[in-house]
Amino acid sequence: MERKSTFPTYLMQAAAALTGGFLLFAVVLGAVLISFHGKYENRIYPGVSIEGIDLSGKTRPEAALLLAGAFDYPVTGKITFQDQNTIWETTPADLGLFFAPNQNAEIAYQVGRSGKVLDRWVAQLQAYRHGVSLPPQFVWDEGTAHLQLSLVGEKINRPTREADLHLEGTEVIAQEGQIGRTLDIPLTLQNLEAQFQFRQDGRIVLPIEEKPPQILDVSEQSETLREILREPLRLETPDAAEGDPGPWTFSPQNLAEMLTIERVNTPEGAEYAVAFNAQYWQAILTDIGYQVAREARNARFTFNDESKELEVIQQEVIGRRLNIEQTMAEVNATLLAGQHTVPLVMEYTQPDVTSAHTAQDLGITHLLNAQTTYFYYSSAERIHNIENASAQYHGVLVAPGETFSMGETLGSVSAETGYEDAWIIAGNRTVKGVGGGVCQVSTTLFRTVFFSGLPVDQRHFHAYRVLYYEQTPSGGHDSSLAGLDATVYFPSVDFKFTNDTGHWLLMETYVNAPNRTLTWKFYGTPDGRTVQWESTGLQNITDPPEPLYIENEELKKGEIEQVDWAVEGADVTVTRHVYRSDQKLWTDIFETHYAPWRDVCEYGPGTKGMPPDDVDENHPCEPSE
Repeated sequence: MERKSTFPTYLMQAAAALTGGFLLFAVVLGAVLISFHGKYENRIYPGVSIEGIDLSGKTRPEAALLLAGAFDYPVTGKITFQDQNTIWETTPADLGLFFAPNQNAEIAYQVGRSGKVLDRWVAQLQAYRHGVSLPPQFVWDEGTAHLQLSLVGEKINRPTREADLHLEGTEVIAQEGQIGRTLDIPLTLQNLEAQFQFRQDGRIVLPIEEKPPQILDVSEQSETLREILREPLRLETPDAAEGDPGPWTFSPQNLAEMLTIERVNTPEGAEYAVAFNAQYWQAILTDIGYQVAREARNARFTFNDESKELEVIQQEVIGRRLNIEQTMAEVNATLLAGQHTVPLVMEYTQPDVTSAHTAQDLGITHLLNAQTTYFYYSSAERIHNIENASAQYHGVLVAPGETFSMGETLGSVSAETGYEDAWIIAGNRTVKGVGGGVCQVSTTLFRTVFFSGLPVDQRHFHAYRVLYYEQTPSGGHDSSLAGLDATVYFPSVDFKFTNDTGHWLLMETYVNAPNRTLTWKFYGTPDGRTVQWESTGLQNITDPPEPLYIENEELKKGEIEQVDWAVEGADVTVTRHVYRSDQKLWTDIFETHYAPWRDVCEYGPGTKGMPPDDVDENHPCEPSE
């Protein structure tokens, strides 16, 4: 029982001893701490250093003084900026970096003085036992660096400039483009900050933002332009024969006016395209096209009545027309290739009949019909025009089924095509005009068609009876021929017929000027066709109006000229019946209305007895007594 009672007493004694010891430790520890903090009040705790420089026990001013000369990187360091082959050298200090001794001393002083009490004691103990080495802290003024980089940027930066290409006369003005360049200052500052972390010399390749123009280089296009304008352009008719038009030459000045320089978009951006003004060339080539164009023409022949063979009197003509679009493309391609002679691009049409064809090939075997008209008392000018016009049809072929236009084959009737002034009907007068006598040819053709039994598609009668067309071989007049005339004034008035024989038809024309005759022949394949016809003769005859007297200042006093002759008006109807082997093919009717025509007399001013008081019907242009 006694042993049990002593154990708690022992524990109580032990506890009392421990409590006393702890209190003694606390008192001693407190005394030590008070002594420690008293010693390092306003001083850096022991064991604190900045990159190997021991600052233990130093006041902040002492530490700052000790640190002041220890870190000279901002002054002695070297930073090199590079842009392509250009280099700028500077120091960190010039870029706003500097070491602050007081700031670093304050940082060292704050070791063990921040946070809760226990945290501070732990930091102090850590520094004392193991040491605390702090990195030096530098201060960087980015504004200073930004200013310095802006000065560098002034030497680097440049605007984007588009290339330019244009002409001044024939001079090519070319200005190359420029790539825009801008120094990226924010990125450079980031790179600079990273470099400062190492506190070493370094080279920084400056980041440049480049902005290229859409068109940078025009050297190729400018060289093309210079090559185009180097010498004149020459357009030629391919395989030109004597009499063909051309060549056509365009000077460099002409070419410069035709050229266009256009900016065009491409997948890569844009470029200048050198070409020719399409409208300009369209007009030029259209005009050239008119000059070089020619219709395909069959060979012309005469039929030898003895040998029954064809004899060539004119070779065939291959038709051609200018392909404007392809020629324009060829001009562009040739000039862009540095050449200056361009053959026109032609399209050719072969004629239906060549000189190699024979009479058997064409079905021309016999004379189908021949008609002759007479032109007694015609002037030399009228005879010349008859010869000129009729020659256009000599040896001409009419294809099976073709509707033949006299006007289209005749072509232009003008002084330029060899016609002279002779009497023609113009309005309600007979006057001198170019081509008088052509209607002798159209009337002869009409009669040949009429008596050949071929279909007449278009025929126009004269305004009044022209007695030339009623002349007989003896020189007299046969009124039964009235209504068998035809006039042509192309393109408004034409004569047309159709070759329905199923074979080619050959026409021959022969003028016998001394005998005043025009004969028209048709050759082909006979099909048994015959013609019967009848005429009503002149009906509804009307007297001509009273003579007309006109004073003409170009005539002298006493001069009198009769310029129109009176003819009675009348109506005539001609009916034609066409047969083949006694079978009637058709009947057609040709109605003619001739207006009455008056005498017209011109006289010089002051001519005695003009106009006459009494008109002599037989001599209307003689003055009164």
